[in-house]
Amino acid sequence: MDVIKITRELGAALQKDERYLKYAEAQKAAEDDVAVKELYDKLTFTQMAYQQEMGNDEPNEEALSKMEADFQATYGELASNETMQKFDAARAELDELMNYIMQILTLCIQGEDPATCEPVPETHECGGSCSSCAGCP
Repeated sequence: MDVIKITRELGAALQKDERYLKYAEAQKAAEDDVAVKELYDKLTFTQMAYQQEMGNDEPNEEALSKMEADFQATYGELASNETMQKFDAARAELDELMNYIMQILTLCIQGEDPATCEPVPETHECGGSCSSCAGCP
């Protein structure tokens, strides 16, 4: 039995899974969305300007504060963009599938029966916003 061959077969099966297809479609939509691209470009520019200002011997605190506010506002626009919300939701579904698969593989490596091992579902006691996350217990 060739483990690499089986892994490639798993990869091919994943690419046919509805969660992957939804993710790929959402990713393409995000890449093709002009507003998303403009917001990403603005974030990148603001981040580079911030880093450049921080590299100065005496960074201008007022300029840094303005850049931080601009970054947060742009990030908020990006996060509220419908295309990005669909992409983030699709990515979360695919991430959940991948985490489940990895948990099964981990159990198998630990000697569990591959046919019957079942990962313990993760519990999240948060409001769903990862920005305020202190980590899971």
